[in-house]
Amino acid sequence: MFKIFSTNPVHDPVNKQAPATEIKKTTCYMCACRCGIRAHLRDGELVYIDGNPEHPLNQGVICAKGSSGIMKQKSPARITQPLLRKAGSARGDGEFEAISWDKVFEILTDRLAKIRATDPKKFALFTGRDQMQALTGLFARQFGTPNYAAHGGFCSVNMAAGMIYTIGGSFWEFGGPDLDQAKLFVMIGTAEDHHSNPMKIALSKFKRAGGRFISINPVRTGYSAIADEWIPIKPGTDGALFMALMHELIRLEKYDAPFLKRYSNSAQLVCMDSGPEEGLFLYDPDSDPINLDLPHNKYIWDEKSQSTQPCFAQGSSPTLSGEYVMGSGPHRGKKVVPAFELLKRQVSETTPEWAAAITSISADRIRKLALEMADTAFGQEFELPISWTDSWGEKHDSVTGRPVAFHAMRGLSAHSNGFQTTRGLAVLMSLLGTIDRPGGFRHKAPYPRQVPPNVKPASSENDINPNTPLAKSPLGWPTQPEDLALDSQGKPLRIDKAYSWEHPLAGHGLMHNVITNAVKGDPYSIDTLMIFMANMSWNSTMNTMEVREHLNAKNDNGEFKIPFLVVCDAFQSEMVDFADLVLPDTTYLERHDVMSILDRPISEFDGPVDSVRIPVLEPLGECKPFQEVLIELASRLKFPAFTNPEGDRKFKDYPDFITRFQTGPDSGIGFLSGWRGKDGEKSLRGEPNPNQWQKYAENNCVHQYHMPPEHQYMRNWNKGYLDFSKENALRQKNDPIMIAIYSDILQRFRLAATGKRPGAQPPEHLKGRIYKYFDPLPFWYPPLEDEATDLNKFSLNAITQRPMAMYHSWDSQNAWLRQIHSHNYLYVNTATALKNGIADGAWMWIESQWGKVRCMARHSEAVDPGTVWTWNAIGKAESAWGLSDHADESKKGFLLNHLISEELPLGEFTVSNSDPITGQAGWYDVRVRLAPADENKPQETWPQVKAFDVPGMPLKRTEENK
Repeated sequence: MFKIFSTNPVHDPVNKQAPATEIKKTTCYMCACRCGIRAHLRDGELVYIDGNPEHPLNQGVICAKGSSGIMKQKSPARITQPLLRKAGSARGDGEFEAISWDKVFEILTDRLAKIRATDPKKFALFTGRDQMQALTGLFARQFGTPNYAAHGGFCSVNMAAGMIYTIGGSFWEFGGPDLDQAKLFVMIGTAEDHHSNPMKIALSKFKRAGGRFISINPVRTGYSAIADEWIPIKPGTDGALFMALMHELIRLEKYDAPFLKRYSNSAQLVCMDSGPEEGLFLYDPDSDPINLDLPHNKYIWDEKSQSTQPCFAQGSSPTLSGEYVMGSGPHRGKKVVPAFELLKRQVSETTPEWAAAITSISADRIRKLALEMADTAFGQEFELPISWTDSWGEKHDSVTGRPVAFHAMRGLSAHSNGFQTTRGLAVLMSLLGTIDRPGGFRHKAPYPRQVPPNVKPASSENDINPNTPLAKSPLGWPTQPEDLALDSQGKPLRIDKAYSWEHPLAGHGLMHNVITNAVKGDPYSIDTLMIFMANMSWNSTMNTMEVREHLNAKNDNGEFKIPFLVVCDAFQSEMVDFADLVLPDTTYLERHDVMSILDRPISEFDGPVDSVRIPVLEPLGECKPFQEVLIELASRLKFPAFTNPEGDRKFKDYPDFITRFQTGPDSGIGFLSGWRGKDGEKSLRGEPNPNQWQKYAENNCVHQYHMPPEHQYMRNWNKGYLDFSKENALRQKNDPIMIAIYSDILQRFRLAATGKRPGAQPPEHLKGRIYKYFDPLPFWYPPLEDEATDLNKFSLNAITQRPMAMYHSWDSQNAWLRQIHSHNYLYVNTATALKNGIADGAWMWIESQWGKVRCMARHSEAVDPGTVWTWNAIGKAESAWGLSDHADESKKGFLLNHLISEELPLGEFTVSNSDPITGQAGWYDVRVRLAPADENKPQETWPQVKAFDVPGMPLKRTEENK
């Protein structure tokens, strides 16, 4: 038998091995990249994994994580059977008894049926980094609870929301840099794991073609290590840099004025008069609104006639500057300005000198960076001979290339100022005219979508009814205060307070606040919390030690404040110990799965791409895919979407559900876009095909639809593409998607805070907060934690990054990857370390106002002097994840989470340590100080926490496998 961590090799290195007897293709899930892989088996045993050269995403390339998937199957931490916490035992002590799946479904069906029949919101379903949010979201909506979200609120919702509310698309799954045609690439706030293999492939080609790569990041690791120039920046100040760059581009008149006039709301007129229309666009009652949800019938000031005209009037010449008075019609006498004029005023004082004092980047370097961007965008402009027709019927013979590409992720997003920072980047890219153009930012299906998509969250008690699906989606995109999830008293409808006045545009929910809110009963108590694939008692939560106490908190009557906690995981994570019921999940090699167009596909620039996982191995022990659990529960609870009119179950299992489910009666739209129609002859839309899984299996587990070249660019305003997207349900409508340089959506919330707008208003203690942060134009402000911190005492920024060889906490039980990262150091600039008396490799203390951690230091010149950093989620609780009680991960590894507070003071109140607009967790806002540790103290990290083995783990610890 294979022995984990044994000195014996997995393969005999001397004697020749028999060749693999079978190769199966599937999709990797060692990170969220979702590359195509080939699993090599010898007599049914997995012996090798490599990249699939026929897969469009990774083209055969595989990383250390992907090739190490074999060791996930051999992990000592596998949970192999359902477990029920023993009566009377404390959560966290790991006291469980094995039960059958029949008993699991009996327990859950009985409990959930009672909740659904009385108060559905007492059930909360929150999922971590899963790939099936279309299914989990459907389950929550059919149950009738608003309390659902995935991991985005503590990952990158600022990136998604900030860009989608601006340009209708976002980085990573929904768009990215066109490096095949770019000349200058600026990567900012990106670690080395996001879009890993495709980014490596693209960067390699880009560099070989002579492209120039600039990395702006507090740390120089991963991708940044091969950059032509590294520009270190102080964390949380990227927005100030963008404001200064916009200042320079506008001052020098180096922006794409024709693009802004035609394809954005830059020329549209904003009312300047005080009152309910202040700061809003004015609407022309005589023009067609085209889209009633987000009307287009606005005005521009026509330079030719020196008068207002409908914004899409043929032959008009919109102006971007000046201040005017409406001369006729219902708005006669009102003062108006083009939105771009307001942007000019917004950035008039954000000079390079102003930004230099904030970012630590010199004013001269900021000026040169602005010039380099402009010179590349306009000086190296090119045309592709691709004919296309815009939304207004004008035919174009070519597509203009602006070869400046950007990429950004959590470094921008994971701050409490991240939404406005991301808005700033999107507007900067728009000034350069790079949106969905060759060499710039390009969308990926199903985006672009309306700014924002026309999906609203549940917004009143009337949307929540017993034994009834939720009337609206659990998650959505508010466009006005009336869309907020509030009860009749103005209190949050959701346990995480998403879509409340605390976080109005919380596109992905606030998973990081669920446990604390539920224990406090704020805004109310819940009965059952189901957690899938999220380590909420360890690395996926702020103030880790306090959350662990919350999980065990009891009322005066001795009952848990969260009465029932269900955890689904494939491994013995720190969270498993706290569960009342443990559901053993499969690994990605043991299940069917989909990367759906309805969810988070793997589309390419030239068209929609989705993919599947098909089991390579049988599930270990009694492991069952969480997807199957949901299908079974939905069928037993008789959700309408999962039962026939007669009340019997509609779907046999998860593969059957994926094949036959349609978003509407005979809509032809399902989870998978390939080989639809009875004979598999249709793509994107068509009747269910009973042989669809087989077709995916025969085609590398992937379906790629190639759009014609005339549909591949300018998609926000490309009539052919917009018609295509509506026909295939990628969008609801086919009207143009105008870039929101100015967001009147944000202004509506601001007006509510001032009382100038009729309707819902925020509570008194939040009015100033809403007014300040809901600026309709991008602006920079310090992270919220700065206001609650003595910055002289805690002067350093502390951040984490995910290493290229690990993804979250998934892989510390992986014997091969442990050899790369068995523990982490705190990386400190050499000068900073020596100033604080800390030697290279020495034990030290890192302390915030919220907590302290003992760890080991590593000197580095590849980090900004005002910043310290470490790898994320390497540190583990003692004996967790099947590791020995003296493993490096628990004795040398550590978490920065212990230093981060989940809540911040706001006068007499407390609020989430999150972006006030979206609720994005402010992971990277914490401020710290350093000190050497006492050499006479234990040479191990602090704090220390103990985890426990659970029944059914496949390997017992012996001296040899420690």
